[in-house]
Amino acid sequence: MLNKYARAFFTRVLTPFAALLIRLGVSPDAVTLVGTAGVMAGALVFFPQGEFFWGTIVITAFVFSDMVDGNMARQIGTSSRWGAFLDSTLDRLADAAIFSGIALWYAGEGDNLMLCAVTLFCLASGQVVSYTKARGESIGLPVRVNGLVERAERLVITLVLAGFAGFETTFDVPHIGVLLPIALWVVAVGSLVTLVQRVVTVRRESAEADAAAEAERARAQGGGPA
Repeated sequence: MLNKYARAFFTRVLTPFAALLIRLGVSPDAVTLVGTAGVMAGALVFFPQGEFFWGTIVITAFVFSDMVDGNMARQIGTSSRWGAFLDSTLDRLADAAIFSGIALWYAGEGDNLMLCAVTLFCLASGQVVSYTKARGESIGLPVRVNGLVERAERLVITLVLAGFAGFETTFDVPHIGVLLPIALWVVAVGSLVTLVQRVVTVRRESAEADAAAEAERARAQGGGPA
């Protein structure tokens, strides 16, 4: 849902920056790679130590590369299947790093195996949600459903509330750390709902496509020689 309303706004905001990078000779693929490396470093260095505020700051500084690289490719007319593949693949790595960093915290010093399990569910369900759409499209289905919690929602909910939760350790703000568990439960439930939405949509669309194909075969057989 956030993709629909926020992407156009951030595209306008980031267009001048993307144009500057183009003038400096930076390629869209380089932006994609650096952005992913920055997100992974922020998540895997800071989050396992419980430094959720600074980790979120570092991740946020790099996460907008996901929009900048595409903006650059459109400006210079080099949008390609390779660029789309690279971007999508590295997005999965970045998402995995974010939730892995949180899971490492709860498996270690955070000492909460329940929240560790919830975090791992967020990681796995997010990957599967993305896979269902990609797999549905690869077999020729439109997969016309946005879903309750897509990648943008997962990142915004997790990073915003993780950043605020980090105020407890970084700035000694009491009790605010509870925001991170809330974020994880919301993302877990929302991802499960989204997964069900996409599976149901693919099942319906595949049944409609099969019925249409069968009707076409029947018409072709009926129109043939007696």
